[in-house]
Amino acid sequence: MSNPPATRIFPFLRYQDAPAAFEWLSTVFGFEKQMIVPGPKGTIAHAQLRYGGGVVMLGTVEEDGLNLKSPAATGGTTQGIYVHVDDVNAHYERAKTAGAEIVVALEETPYGSREYVARDLEGHLWSFGSYAPDITDVGPAGAPVGT
Repeated sequence: MSNPPATRIFPFLRYQDAPAAFEWLSTVFGFEKQMIVPGPKGTIAHAQLRYGGGVVMLGTVEEDGLNLKSPAATGGTTQGIYVHVDDVNAHYERAKTAGAEIVVALEETPYGSREYVARDLEGHLWSFGSYAPDITDVGPAGAPVGT
């Protein structure tokens, strides 16, 4: 049996133009291209982009039982993805220079993070910041579980 990965949560997103999103996320946000499985007619069946120890998966919107849509098709966004980065100032400048739509400019938060929020080419929200959640057990009001 293999060891489980350190990260166990892997967000997955659908895009109307997944090949363009795959390139855009790599160029603008600095994701490392990990794998791509082509689908029919220039689509993507499955792709993975890595950032540090995390992976985000994506594919082309398709008619299936999941009924996932791109924010571009729905006219709204219902959630976002947060990514911890080592140098949020440099990351912000890279995204801004590359033309990402900045939704919330780089700011200090009450919980000790320096972060910003950007929208990708189809409307998914991405937050990047210095905050790295503690992955140890935490209970109500931030108290460790079991205390």
